[in-house]
Amino acid sequence: MEQNWFFPPHQGIRLGDLADRIGAELSDASVADHPIHGVAPVYRAKPGDVCYMLSRKSRDELESCQASAIICDKAIAAIVPSHIPVLLTQKPHTAFALAGALLHGEALRPSYNTSGRGIAPGAFVDPTARLEPGVDVETTAVVGAGAEIGSGTRIAAGAVIGPHVRIGRDCTISAGASVLCALVGNNVIIHPGARIGQDGFGYAPGPKGGMIKIVQVGRVIIQDHVEIGANTTVDRGTMDDTVIGEGTKIDNLVQIGHNVRIGRYCGIVSQVGIAGSARIGDGVMIGGNAGVNGHITIGDGAQIAAMSGVASDVPAGERYGGIPARPMRDFLREIAEIAMRSSERHKKKGGKDE
Repeated sequence: MEQNWFFPPHQGIRLGDLADRIGAELSDASVADHPIHGVAPVYRAKPGDVCYMLSRKSRDELESCQASAIICDKAIAAIVPSHIPVLLTQKPHTAFALAGALLHGEALRPSYNTSGRGIAPGAFVDPTARLEPGVDVETTAVVGAGAEIGSGTRIAAGAVIGPHVRIGRDCTISAGASVLCALVGNNVIIHPGARIGQDGFGYAPGPKGGMIKIVQVGRVIIQDHVEIGANTTVDRGTMDDTVIGEGTKIDNLVQIGHNVRIGRYCGIVSQVGIAGSARIGDGVMIGGNAGVNGHITIGDGAQIAAMSGVASDVPAGERYGGIPARPMRDFLREIAEIAMRSSERHKKKGGKDE
């Protein structure tokens, strides 16, 4: 890949210092002074790059690797060519994430669209809004009446902060996002086009066969260190609150219905849909394109496989998959039985397709 000017190389970190910062052991102390400037995949890493390996599946990529160091576990260190130093750790994925944050810190959240600071010409901040010193509002952004925003927060171009919304410190509200009827904590990242706090889908049968809209008068509460992906929607509550717990990370294109409560440190992947009033415990992981029924509970630490349909409660700590979702061991057993029966039918027909 040609030079990436969006994320230029770091000025350089000593390999020995990098090892200390990420909690890894450098296999060859003689190269501790070598500079590291960036990250790269194994197959195209050049001198100055650091990369990582999680399994032996990357063995073939090592043939073209010229990295200054590879982060890996001791169990696979032996397959790394002798001329490439190794950063040994039991948690290579975590160590690589820490290395990336050190080398490309600007990529951890959406970048500024303009170089200016403060309230830009062309931005609109209602006179009754209260902004702490150090808040940046880019051109064409709107901050509504009575809104409160903490220091270090940046409101990007085209974002809309609704009346009386409260946003904490050191947040990033990206281009084109809208935040309405919400209380947002500190160090929150909301990516471009996200929609927070609009009314959810709620209707009652009408007298003539149509539908009558049910008012949605709740709020959205987003706790500290939450990240919400691009074009994700979080509906406000009907009468209670929709809550996103501390440290939870939500991917792009996720739909979270009204009154949903998501616990702390959850991971929710793209195209997940969570229907109204569902309860998601702490540390829950939900794979992409899964659907969660309304008014059910997923217990702490549960894992939901991608493309699953969760129709009923999931106990804490369980792994569920399939449609409808059931314990993973049952789901995999059923898949194996279906495959076996299909194979047997094929054999009875002489191996000929219908």
